[in-house]
Amino acid sequence: MRIRRAEPGEGARLNTGLRALSAEMGDTHRATDALIEAACFGPHVALYGLLAEVGDEVQGVVAFSPQLSTYRGAIGVYISDLWVAEAARGQGLGRRLLAAVRDEAARLWGPGYLRLTVYAHNPDARRLYDRLGFTDRAAEVWMVLDGQGLEAL
Repeated sequence: MRIRRAEPGEGARLNTGLRALSAEMGDTHRATDALIEAACFGPHVALYGLLAEVGDEVQGVVAFSPQLSTYRGAIGVYISDLWVAEAARGQGLGRRLLAAVRDEAARLWGPGYLRLTVYAHNPDARRLYDRLGFTDRAAEVWMVLDGQGLEAL
Protein backbone atom coordinates (compact mmCIF):
# COMPACT_ATOMS: atom_id res chain seq x y z
CA MET A 1 0.00 0.00 0.00
CA ARG A 2 1.40 3.37 -1.01
CA ILE A 3 0.15 6.68 0.41
CA ARG A 4 1.04 9.79 -1.55
CA ARG A 5 -0.09 13.33 -2.17
CA ALA A 6 -2.44 13.70 -5.11
CA GLU A 7 -0.93 15.52 -8.06
CA PRO A 8 -2.42 17.96 -10.57
CA GLY A 9 -4.75 16.10 -12.90
CA GLU A 10 -5.81 13.62 -10.17
CA GLY A 11 -8.91 15.42 -8.91
CA ALA A 12 -11.02 12.63 -10.38
CA ARG A 13 -9.03 9.97 -8.46
CA LEU A 14 -9.58 11.84 -5.20
CA ASN A 15 -13.23 12.34 -6.00
CA THR A 16 -13.66 8.59 -6.54
CA GLY A 17 -13.02 8.00 -2.83
CA LEU A 18 -14.94 11.10 -1.75
CA ARG A 19 -17.94 9.96 -3.82
CA ALA A 20 -17.75 6.50 -2.20
CA LEU A 21 -17.64 8.10 1.27
CA SER A 22 -20.70 10.22 0.49
CA ALA A 23 -22.59 7.14 -0.70
CA GLU A 24 -21.70 5.18 2.45
CA MET A 25 -22.79 8.08 4.68
CA GLY A 26 -26.02 8.62 2.76
CA ASP A 27 -24.92 12.12 1.73
CA THR A 28 -25.64 13.87 -1.52
CA HIS A 29 -22.39 14.28 -3.46
CA ARG A 30 -22.31 17.43 -5.56
CA ALA A 31 -18.54 17.89 -5.86
CA THR A 32 -17.49 17.43 -9.47
CA ASP A 33 -14.08 16.18 -10.51
CA ALA A 34 -13.38 19.70 -11.83
CA LEU A 35 -14.27 21.27 -8.46
CA ILE A 36 -11.93 18.91 -6.58
CA GLU A 37 -9.19 19.61 -9.14
CA ALA A 38 -9.65 23.39 -8.75
CA ALA A 39 -9.72 23.20 -4.93
CA CYS A 40 -6.51 21.17 -4.82
CA PHE A 41 -4.53 22.60 -7.70
CA GLY A 42 -6.08 25.95 -8.64
CA PRO A 43 -4.50 29.34 -8.02
CA HIS A 44 -5.73 29.38 -4.40
CA VAL A 45 -5.23 25.94 -2.89
CA ALA A 46 -8.12 25.27 -0.51
CA LEU A 47 -7.71 21.53 -0.15
CA TYR A 48 -4.95 18.96 0.00
CA GLY A 49 -5.53 15.33 -0.82
CA LEU A 50 -3.74 12.07 -0.17
CA LEU A 51 -4.33 8.81 -2.02
CA ALA A 52 -3.75 5.32 -0.64
CA GLU A 53 -3.24 2.93 -3.54
CA VAL A 54 -2.47 -0.66 -4.32
CA GLY A 55 -1.27 -0.56 -7.90
CA ASP A 56 -3.75 1.65 -9.73
CA GLU A 57 -6.60 0.94 -7.33
CA VAL A 58 -7.56 3.65 -4.82
CA GLN A 59 -8.02 2.08 -1.38
CA GLY A 60 -8.31 5.28 0.64
CA VAL A 61 -8.40 9.05 0.39
CA VAL A 62 -8.17 11.91 2.82
CA ALA A 63 -8.93 15.59 2.16
CA PHE A 64 -7.59 18.24 4.52
CA SER A 65 -6.82 21.93 4.86
CA PRO A 66 -5.09 24.33 7.25
CA GLN A 67 -7.15 25.84 10.05
CA LEU A 68 -6.11 28.66 12.38
CA SER A 69 -7.11 28.39 16.03
CA THR A 70 -6.77 31.58 18.04
CA TYR A 71 -7.68 29.53 21.13
CA ARG A 72 -4.78 27.12 20.61
CA GLY A 73 -2.47 29.73 19.13
CA ALA A 74 -1.64 27.34 16.30
CA ILE A 75 -2.37 26.41 12.74
CA GLY A 76 -3.90 22.99 12.67
CA VAL A 77 -5.35 20.59 10.17
CA TYR A 78 -9.04 20.22 9.43
CA ILE A 79 -9.72 16.79 7.96
CA SER A 80 -12.89 17.22 5.94
CA ASP A 81 -13.09 13.70 4.54
CA LEU A 82 -11.43 10.35 5.17
CA TRP A 83 -12.46 7.19 3.33
CA VAL A 84 -11.07 3.66 3.38
CA ALA A 85 -12.36 1.04 0.93
CA GLU A 86 -14.29 -1.74 2.61
CA ALA A 87 -11.72 -4.33 1.52
CA ALA A 88 -8.94 -2.35 3.24
CA ARG A 89 -10.70 -1.73 6.56
CA GLY A 90 -9.37 -3.23 9.75
CA GLN A 91 -5.78 -3.13 8.51
CA GLY A 92 -4.67 0.18 10.02
CA LEU A 93 -5.11 2.26 6.87
CA GLY A 94 -7.21 4.94 8.62
CA ARG A 95 -4.42 5.47 11.15
CA ARG A 96 -1.80 5.49 8.39
CA LEU A 97 -3.77 8.10 6.43
CA LEU A 98 -4.07 10.33 9.51
CA ALA A 99 -0.33 9.97 10.18
CA ALA A 100 0.36 10.85 6.54
CA VAL A 101 -1.80 13.98 6.93
CA ARG A 102 0.20 14.93 10.01
CA ASP A 103 3.46 14.43 8.15
CA GLU A 104 2.38 16.27 4.98
CA ALA A 105 0.98 19.18 7.00
CA ALA A 106 4.21 19.30 9.02
CA ARG A 107 6.12 19.66 5.78
CA LEU A 108 3.76 22.44 4.63
CA TRP A 109 2.95 24.47 7.75
CA GLY A 110 3.74 22.65 11.02
CA PRO A 111 0.35 21.79 12.54
CA GLY A 112 -0.41 22.02 16.23
CA TYR A 113 -3.48 19.77 16.10
CA LEU A 114 -5.81 17.69 13.93
CA ARG A 115 -9.53 18.34 13.88
CA LEU A 116 -12.34 16.44 12.19
CA THR A 117 -16.05 15.79 12.34
CA VAL A 118 -17.47 12.29 12.69
CA TYR A 119 -21.05 11.31 11.94
CA ALA A 120 -23.00 9.95 14.91
CA HIS A 121 -24.20 7.08 12.70
CA ASN A 122 -20.62 5.98 11.93
CA PRO A 123 -19.58 4.09 15.08
CA ASP A 124 -16.63 2.35 13.38
CA ALA A 125 -15.01 5.71 12.59
CA ARG A 126 -15.77 6.97 16.09
CA ARG A 127 -14.06 3.93 17.63
CA LEU A 128 -10.96 4.57 15.51
CA TYR A 129 -10.78 8.22 16.52
CA ASP A 130 -11.36 7.38 20.19
CA ARG A 131 -8.56 4.74 20.08
CA LEU A 132 -6.19 7.30 18.56
CA GLY A 133 -6.91 9.81 21.32
CA PHE A 134 -9.22 12.29 19.60
CA THR A 135 -11.55 13.98 22.08
CA ASP A 136 -14.95 15.46 21.42
CA ARG A 137 -15.72 19.08 22.12
CA ALA A 138 -19.29 18.85 23.39
CA ALA A 139 -19.41 22.60 23.99
CA GLU A 140 -18.79 23.29 20.29
CA VAL A 141 -21.61 23.17 17.77
CA TRP A 142 -20.83 22.86 14.07
CA MET A 143 -23.00 25.35 12.14
CA VAL A 144 -23.46 26.07 8.44
CA LEU A 145 -24.86 28.99 6.47
CA ASP A 146 -25.51 28.16 2.83
CA GLY A 147 -28.09 28.51 0.08
CA GLN A 148 -30.57 31.36 0.54
CA GLY A 149 -29.16 32.27 3.94
CA LEU A 150 -25.71 32.77 2.46
CA GLU A 151 -27.11 34.80 -0.42
CA ALA A 152 -29.19 36.97 1.95
CA LEU A 153 -26.13 37.75 4.07
